[in-house]
Amino acid sequence: MPEAVSAPAREPAAVAVELGDPALYIDRELSLLDFFRRVLEEAQDPANPLLERVRFLSIVSSNMAEFFMVRVSGLKQQVEAGVTERSPSGLTPSAQLQAVRKAAQDLMLQSRAALRELLPLLEKEGIRILSYDELSDSQRTPLDHYFQEVVFPVLTPLAVDPGRPFPHISNMSLNLALVIRDPGGQERFARVKLPGTLPRLLAVSPGGGEAGSYFVWLDQVVSRNLGSLFPGLTVVQSFPFRVTRDAEVSIQELEAEDLLETIERGVRQRRFGKVVRVTVDPKMPEGIRDILVENLEVEPRDIYTLDPPLGMSDIAQLHDLERPDLKYAPFVPAAQTALEDPDTSIFAAIRREDILLHHPYDSFTPVVDFLSIAASDPAVLAIKQTLYRVGRNSPVVEALLEAARNGKQVAVLVELKARFDEESNIEWARALESEGVHVVYGLLGLKTHSKIALVVRQEGERIRRYVHLSTGNYNVLTAQQYTDLGLFTCDDAIGADASDVFNYLTGYSNKREYRKFLVAPINLRSGLERLIRREVEHKRSGGQAHLIFKINALVDKPMIQILYEASQAGVRIDLIVRGMCCLRPGIPGVSENIKVTSIVGRFLEHSRVFWFRNGGQEEIYLGSADLMMRNLDRRVEILFPVSNPRIIRHLRDDVLATYLKDNVKARVMSADGTYGISPHGSEEKTIDAQAEFIRKRVLG
Repeated sequence: MPEAVSAPAREPAAVAVELGDPALYIDRELSLLDFFRRVLEEAQDPANPLLERVRFLSIVSSNMAEFFMVRVSGLKQQVEAGVTERSPSGLTPSAQLQAVRKAAQDLMLQSRAALRELLPLLEKEGIRILSYDELSDSQRTPLDHYFQEVVFPVLTPLAVDPGRPFPHISNMSLNLALVIRDPGGQERFARVKLPGTLPRLLAVSPGGGEAGSYFVWLDQVVSRNLGSLFPGLTVVQSFPFRVTRDAEVSIQELEAEDLLETIERGVRQRRFGKVVRVTVDPKMPEGIRDILVENLEVEPRDIYTLDPPLGMSDIAQLHDLERPDLKYAPFVPAAQTALEDPDTSIFAAIRREDILLHHPYDSFTPVVDFLSIAASDPAVLAIKQTLYRVGRNSPVVEALLEAARNGKQVAVLVELKARFDEESNIEWARALESEGVHVVYGLLGLKTHSKIALVVRQEGERIRRYVHLSTGNYNVLTAQQYTDLGLFTCDDAIGADASDVFNYLTGYSNKREYRKFLVAPINLRSGLERLIRREVEHKRSGGQAHLIFKINALVDKPMIQILYEASQAGVRIDLIVRGMCCLRPGIPGVSENIKVTSIVGRFLEHSRVFWFRNGGQEEIYLGSADLMMRNLDRRVEILFPVSNPRIIRHLRDDVLATYLKDNVKARVMSADGTYGISPHGSEEKTIDAQAEFIRKRVLG
């Protein structure tokens, strides 16, 4: 039972505390960087397979790029606009930006140090990244040939002089800044952009009869062959640099007659956003840095000096090597036994009882099958679904297209504002529309983040609604990489709520109450507040009170305050928060009954679970929402209850309890915001929650 895992709740201390005090809140931007640091710890952990450590290192680099594109750019905009309003942690945007720059620089430097530690370990395994200067003539010859045949044709050298202005440097591009000398001795600046369409790491023959996988960086090969681009001139110096731009797409929906075209235009414009970061090689001289500062219109402190390679996310290419001995052991996701009977249709199985899937430990195939079977089933009248991030090759969308071709009524909400997935979603939206699918793009001012599919079926004299609800996206790829929970049900009340949600999304509806759903921005915030306060009343009346929330982020100040109030009342609270957490646990008189842990492991923790002890009549909600203002007030989100007693027991005893017992990957948060390894006795069994879920699936 989860309530037996953590220490008993302590009686509230008689201390008067102002719950709005900034000292009680951790800055959200710094908390996010702390999450990246926990990811970096996985790259530093020798217990992880070597190529998985490389992958974690690349994830940190990707996370940092997105952080600058979104979070740092937002802070810079606030500073430029003269915003002085303080965050819940008491910092102005200017102070936040200053703190973030320092923490980000430290994290980027730590990432470089981690790479330096990994390189000799890789070399011992026959995987080497060589510098061009280390190569023998026999190794350089095929690389130089590759440059002439493949790379050279796609390079465009751009000179900078009175007749040719400083070129545009696109977002996330890797470039070489050059000093070129003409025959008269005059030196000029030039720029060469490295093609993002080619592999960043180029394979090199080991030579000398050695075995292994040898590589060299593309930018070094280009740098050593620059003479081909500037015949008759001398390349004096060459230094790599990388630009990160503001990636936010500004959408004035009130003025946008066609949201699809507006988003499409915004995606094209993203590469022209303001520069928020320039990373440069330490050897780059001040003169060239000054040229970049002036022409990219950045401050000197936006220049970050980092050891190569710049754009370290590209090191993920090593993870593609066929070296299973250096990766996590593969496993086959389990087939859901309730859906395995060949004599029972998927609809009959769902009618028998609700079915829970825990991805990636359970296969995602039943979700695709559910839609594919519905697409061809003569009894199915309609399919309605929300799509947030579905990926490029989507069998889910293919099933919807097939349903439309088969004459079903198909209505799909495609969320075009899913950041960094806009292009893929635009393509799918156009494909769906071309087949006659009713496609809508969401509500004015709101992003639709809920994950729901509704199948309407004619069964004799009645219409039955089958619903799939999930904490994660309808994406076959991420279903193998993220931990998520999905539920199949034909519960009449949930089916009716599902219809009401789709009417809200596709038509006009002022419905304020739902039978079972908590729906943002309508009643989700008030519903959660009511459920938390109910727990407080149970405690005050001498009953059993315990909350367990598993979420990705806890940022919303009102939600933090109500959790503080519950802790003050003596309610025991376990928070499993993967990423940002602005609440401080363990503060006497405020949060001594709150424990916060973060789990970072092989899979990205993505499921959201809200468990309420409720005086012994426990309730569990699953859904797509985190405790952030954007989820509660500016998105369409759904939290849905689990009613099946067997599934409730499974979520409580097999899922949440396992997470709370994790003493391998769990990091426990202290009141000062730092995280430490979960303490356990020397005789205590070590538990890695994700490994435990795999083990149980393998054993059946």
